[in-house]
Amino acid sequence: MTTTRAASRTSLPLANPRPHIDEDLLLDCVHCGLCTAACPTYLETGLEADSPRGRIYLMRGVISGSIPLDQIVKEHLDLCLNCRACETACPSGVQYGKLIEPFRVYLTQTGQKTEHLSWVHRLVLRYVFPYRRRNRVVLQPVRWMQQLRIDRALERVGVSKLLPTSLRRLHEMLPRLPSHYGQLPEILPAEGTRRARVGLILGCVADAVFPQTNWNTIRVLQKNGCDVVIPKSQTCCGALHYHLGEEEPARALARKNIEAFGFGNQASGEPLDAVIVNAAGCGAMLKDYGHLLAETPWAEVGERFASRVRDVSEFLCSLGFIKPEHPLKMRATYHDACHLYHAQQIRRPPRELLAAIPELELVPLEESEVCCGAAGSYNLSQPEMAARLGERKAEFIRATGATAVLTANPGCLLQILRHIRRTDPHIWVAHPMDALWASYQGRHAASCPGAAEQV
Repeated sequence: MTTTRAASRTSLPLANPRPHIDEDLLLDCVHCGLCTAACPTYLETGLEADSPRGRIYLMRGVISGSIPLDQIVKEHLDLCLNCRACETACPSGVQYGKLIEPFRVYLTQTGQKTEHLSWVHRLVLRYVFPYRRRNRVVLQPVRWMQQLRIDRALERVGVSKLLPTSLRRLHEMLPRLPSHYGQLPEILPAEGTRRARVGLILGCVADAVFPQTNWNTIRVLQKNGCDVVIPKSQTCCGALHYHLGEEEPARALARKNIEAFGFGNQASGEPLDAVIVNAAGCGAMLKDYGHLLAETPWAEVGERFASRVRDVSEFLCSLGFIKPEHPLKMRATYHDACHLYHAQQIRRPPRELLAAIPELELVPLEESEVCCGAAGSYNLSQPEMAARLGERKAEFIRATGATAVLTANPGCLLQILRHIRRTDPHIWVAHPMDALWASYQGRHAASCPGAAEQV
């Protein structure tokens, strides 16, 4: 984990008022424009103000006072997905995420953030999505309706079209929900000789919508000789709050997770070799706890926790994973989740795991590294742009002729499934851990929990 420069530099004050952004990070941008070809919103609109370079110009102008923070400026900044593809493309190493996120915090603190969310969406994002148990409770009636096929009967008579727009969007995002695994013990022992002791982040929405992926991740880790520790007191990583510009709630959640996994100031018990996460967005946030908690008493422990966070594919490849033996006869493609590829710079490990599966033909996906339009709550706050990017991604997936598309983030799974199932319901949309466990078990992917019922 690289220590952020923001923790050691003088930041611009909030006086007059101004965003709390490190001025040197802004000056890292030399405005060469190489980022524009990597930016999803610029690819769609062709507008300079919708590119990373353009947005940095806007932020600098607001800070200097040469540009007023009006509705037009806020609209261009709000349209940013924060996919961080620009960071991968940038030869100067601009840390764009450390610019746009504090600027959004500033907009929220000064009451100027443009709101594209209905009150229903705001309620769900703040008080349901970040809480694992609340998600399960809220979605249980939906799960029952799906199991009894009541939802399909209502679809046929057009009831869903009568829902308010905000609820209809949420309804359209939901896949078929498999049965949940229920309450887990706090420690699940390794199979055979123990090679590592790891903690597992269960996530929030992902745990309710894709419980099979968490369960498959646990079993993959056990098979590879890991004791899996699942603290009951773990909570949301804080990404949803932070992306909404709510810094203090995000910090509070970070402190809870640090304590839950035994990294607090009063840490005790057997230490963990790693904190494992199977969701790209959560992983990027957890690895950024040092930056989030900078200039607080938790800064050092935040860095220590962040240094132990590992994506599950990253961890398995460094550990030396057991090769799967059973074939999965399918043509599959892989979509790079933005916060795995760009934010965490993890490209090879997921492909290495999938390439090890016998008879799985992994074919390249054009624009694999371009955002699918999910971006956390983006498909709720910016539905038009999210839909354009989702359709763009679906078209490239169809062009591969694949019968499976694999990606390592729940938001991407939801977005791709939503756009692919309209014309290609036979395509299996799943996490690499689902495919890996299917190969370990000798089951065809279509028989995996949730696969046959995903549409």
